[in-house]
Amino acid sequence: MSDKPKFEVIDRRKMKAEEEQEGSQPASPAEAPPSGGGPRLVVNELKSEARREPAPAATHEAGAEAELPAPPTAQESREQKAAYDASAQRLEDMVRAQNPAAGAPPQISFEHLVQQFYVSAMIQMGAGAQEGQRPRVDVLGARTTIDLLGVLAEKTRGNLTEAEDKILQTVLFEVRMAFLELSSMITAQGVQPPPPPKKA
Repeated sequence: MSDKPKFEVIDRRKMKAEEEQEGSQPASPAEAPPSGGGPRLVVNELKSEARREPAPAATHEAGAEAELPAPPTAQESREQKAAYDASAQRLEDMVRAQNPAAGAPPQISFEHLVQQFYVSAMIQMGAGAQEGQRPRVDVLGARTTIDLLGVLAEKTRGNLTEAEDKILQTVLFEVRMAFLELSSMITAQGVQPPPPPKKA
């Protein structure tokens, strides 16, 4: 049996053709206009989807090539981005209406992405545990997060500003050092045998 996880890629755009066949009626209650002016689902009208054959969903298995759906067109990407921005703005307006003192959220930057990986890796290595509690360590999860940071560094090489590259390299160095310390402690302890079963 393969150790690689199976996952399915679903082309959500193919649902548009079904909606257009059903007419102008909302396909589900979530798409119907809200009665109280609250949040609602934004649906993009993608004209080109009705003419396109939907790409089949594929299951990725070891040794078999994954069949991915066709990438979105530039028009589809622009429309989706506009709908996403409008939806996010409505949510932000709702939050600010409930809490007028809240300022505008900061612009998301590359630094936020690196910081997110850093925090995840450190928590997986046991940082942030409350005083008196035993830290929960996910050393394999931490390794994956650190490797993802390495992939990010590799794929963005030459495309970052000097400040962005410095942040990324510093964070990568720190999490790798923390991982080395943690893995050294784990290997020094060795593999502990399971406790003997309790006698009834």
